[in-house]
Amino acid sequence: MSSPGASRDVVAPEQRTIFAMGGGGFTMEPANPLLDDYVLSLPRAREPRILFLPTASGDTTPQINAFKARFSGRTCVAEHLSLFRLRETRKPLHELLAEQDILYVGGGSMRNLLAIWRAHELDAMLIEAWERGTVLAGLSAGAMCWFQFGLTRSSGPPEPLEGLGLLDGSLTVHADGEPERLPVWLAHVRDGTMPGGWAVDDGVGLLFRGRQLDRIVSSRPGAEAQRVDAIAGEVVRRRVTPDLLGSRVNDPLGGYDEAVEEMRRVHRLRRGTGGRRS
Repeated sequence: MSSPGASRDVVAPEQRTIFAMGGGGFTMEPANPLLDDYVLSLPRAREPRILFLPTASGDTTPQINAFKARFSGRTCVAEHLSLFRLRETRKPLHELLAEQDILYVGGGSMRNLLAIWRAHELDAMLIEAWERGTVLAGLSAGAMCWFQFGLTRSSGPPEPLEGLGLLDGSLTVHADGEPERLPVWLAHVRDGTMPGGWAVDDGVGLLFRGRQLDRIVSSRPGAEAQRVDAIAGEVVRRRVTPDLLGSRVNDPLGGYDEAVEEMRRVHRLRRGTGGRRS
């Protein structure tokens, strides 16, 4: 586990990790932990420190409780940061972020998320954390915010919104769960309002190492991702079938990835269940 408060040097660009989910995780799949287990497997720490930022939802108690329910019994050190209740924060923001192995951003309003982050200068702190090797993860608004552009419904109808620009291109989420988003995004990509990028179904996650896509995974059979670009005024779409997490036959825990399986093995040992699978 990382030493609390330990300083970290800037890491090479290819070692910087972002995991962007279209929807899913503990807020949408309370009975399906595959995406969240995958998040925990991404840092090198055996017992990663993970900090949840529920800013986009207004730091609502149900979302925070859902995070606690998912991660409190796992092999990690989990806590949350409420920017709406900073008096409860135990130390300065930059110190709190510096302790973490994973910064996990929830869904809600992308517009409000970015505005509040900027008011607290948290946007700059998150970029610095990423440059030091902290894993950035998020779903919905918490996924689109890392790109140049996202398609937000913060004001009602879907509309383009500029993000932090850590990742090139644009992202639209809930491609299957909120189908009204996709045609609006495609129109904006076609006319050049937004750069090309990715449309992802609920349950799909895009793993980036540096600024390059490394892998596409899913917690749900049948979920897809689409790569879309505008070429000479025409939209070119390419469907991609993600790697299905937990697809090993007769394995109730899933365990598609060796890193995920090892993390779960350590978790079982810490619970005192040995090698048994429940």
